[in-house]
Amino acid sequence: MSESTGSAGLSPRFDHIGLAVRDAAAAAHLFIDVLGGQFILGGDNHDTDNRVVQIGLGGSKVELLQPLTERSALHGFLRKRGEGFHHATFVVEDLERAIETCVEASFPVTQTDLANPTWRETFLSPRVTGGPLLQLVSTDRSWTDPVDGVDLRGVLAGAVEFQQAWPVPRGDLEVEK
Repeated sequence: MSESTGSAGLSPRFDHIGLAVRDAAAAAHLFIDVLGGQFILGGDNHDTDNRVVQIGLGGSKVELLQPLTERSALHGFLRKRGEGFHHATFVVEDLERAIETCVEASFPVTQTDLANPTWRETFLSPRVTGGPLLQLVSTDRSWTDPVDGVDLRGVLAGAVEFQQAWPVPRGDLEVEK
């Protein structure tokens, strides 16, 4: 085993923790209204059937994940494990190199998607990490600033969806003010 400086030189940067929740509105109330976090972005991800709400809190981010349908893998996760910690996400500059490094070190990856430069990802299964699901990503965007036209009310109303891995207000829905 190498020293803590990381001989692979990947320099991952912690980005956020993902929490599985049954009700994103109730969880957002806790993290924003009670704990003082700030809504960053979110939307419905129709590829995974999840609603996503990212909140900045204490110099880090919390991502709330609510299943939209029973087809969502998150629905089964909640049924089996209940609400709580789902994953930790780390940003790396070179995802292909990170994948190669993990595999060479006998940490196979799963659910790799390199198609979209906005959000390229792979996962290390809890079976190989000793417990947590780890997500490694590379991205060509900043995920720390609010997105024009995207607010918490719209996200919770289903009026924002991810298109090409980026939150976009849906033009076909009116959000009650």
